Amino acid sequence: MSKRDELHQLPLYQKAEQIYKITRGLVEIVPADNKFLQETAVRFMMENAMIIPAKIAGAETVELYDLKMENATIIRKSARELYVQAGSLRFEEAITDQDYIHLLRKEIDEFRLLFIDWVAGFDIWNYIKDDWGLFNPPGISAHDKDPDDDIPFNPDDFLNFDDDD
Repeated sequence: MSKRDELHQLPLYQKAEQIYKITRGLVEIVPADNKFLQETAVRFMMENAMIIPAKIAGAETVELYDLKMENATIIRKSARELYVQAGSLRFEEAITDQDYIHLLRKEIDEFRLLFIDWVAGFDIWNYIKDDWGLFNPPGISAHDKDPDDDIPFNPDDFLNFDDDD
């Protein structure tokens, strides 16, 4: 099975695709003559809905914990924003069909549960210490000594640069 097929089989990715499709349906019912909703809700909601599956794919293609967590953080942010954006449409008189709103928020709730399990499956031992301190595995601090500092490395030896040129 190809990496792409594996990604498409992932329940989290499948749920993200459902969220995208529902969001697309929701923005279709926003009246075209309502410039405010078209420029804000539609644009931002579609952006968030597209980011989620893209970042899942990004996280699935890397092995390092810190890069996976960085993608997971963006996914969480986009899903939460989309949830709030959809909820705010409940108060717009221009949106008469509330079914898409409720369906989208339900799907995001289900996505959150899959997301929790997905993140728990990240390999905490496959990491490069994050000097900013945001995406280190549990027990690793940005103030800790980096174990890679003990590895002698001279880039000139590795790359064989000649200074004679």
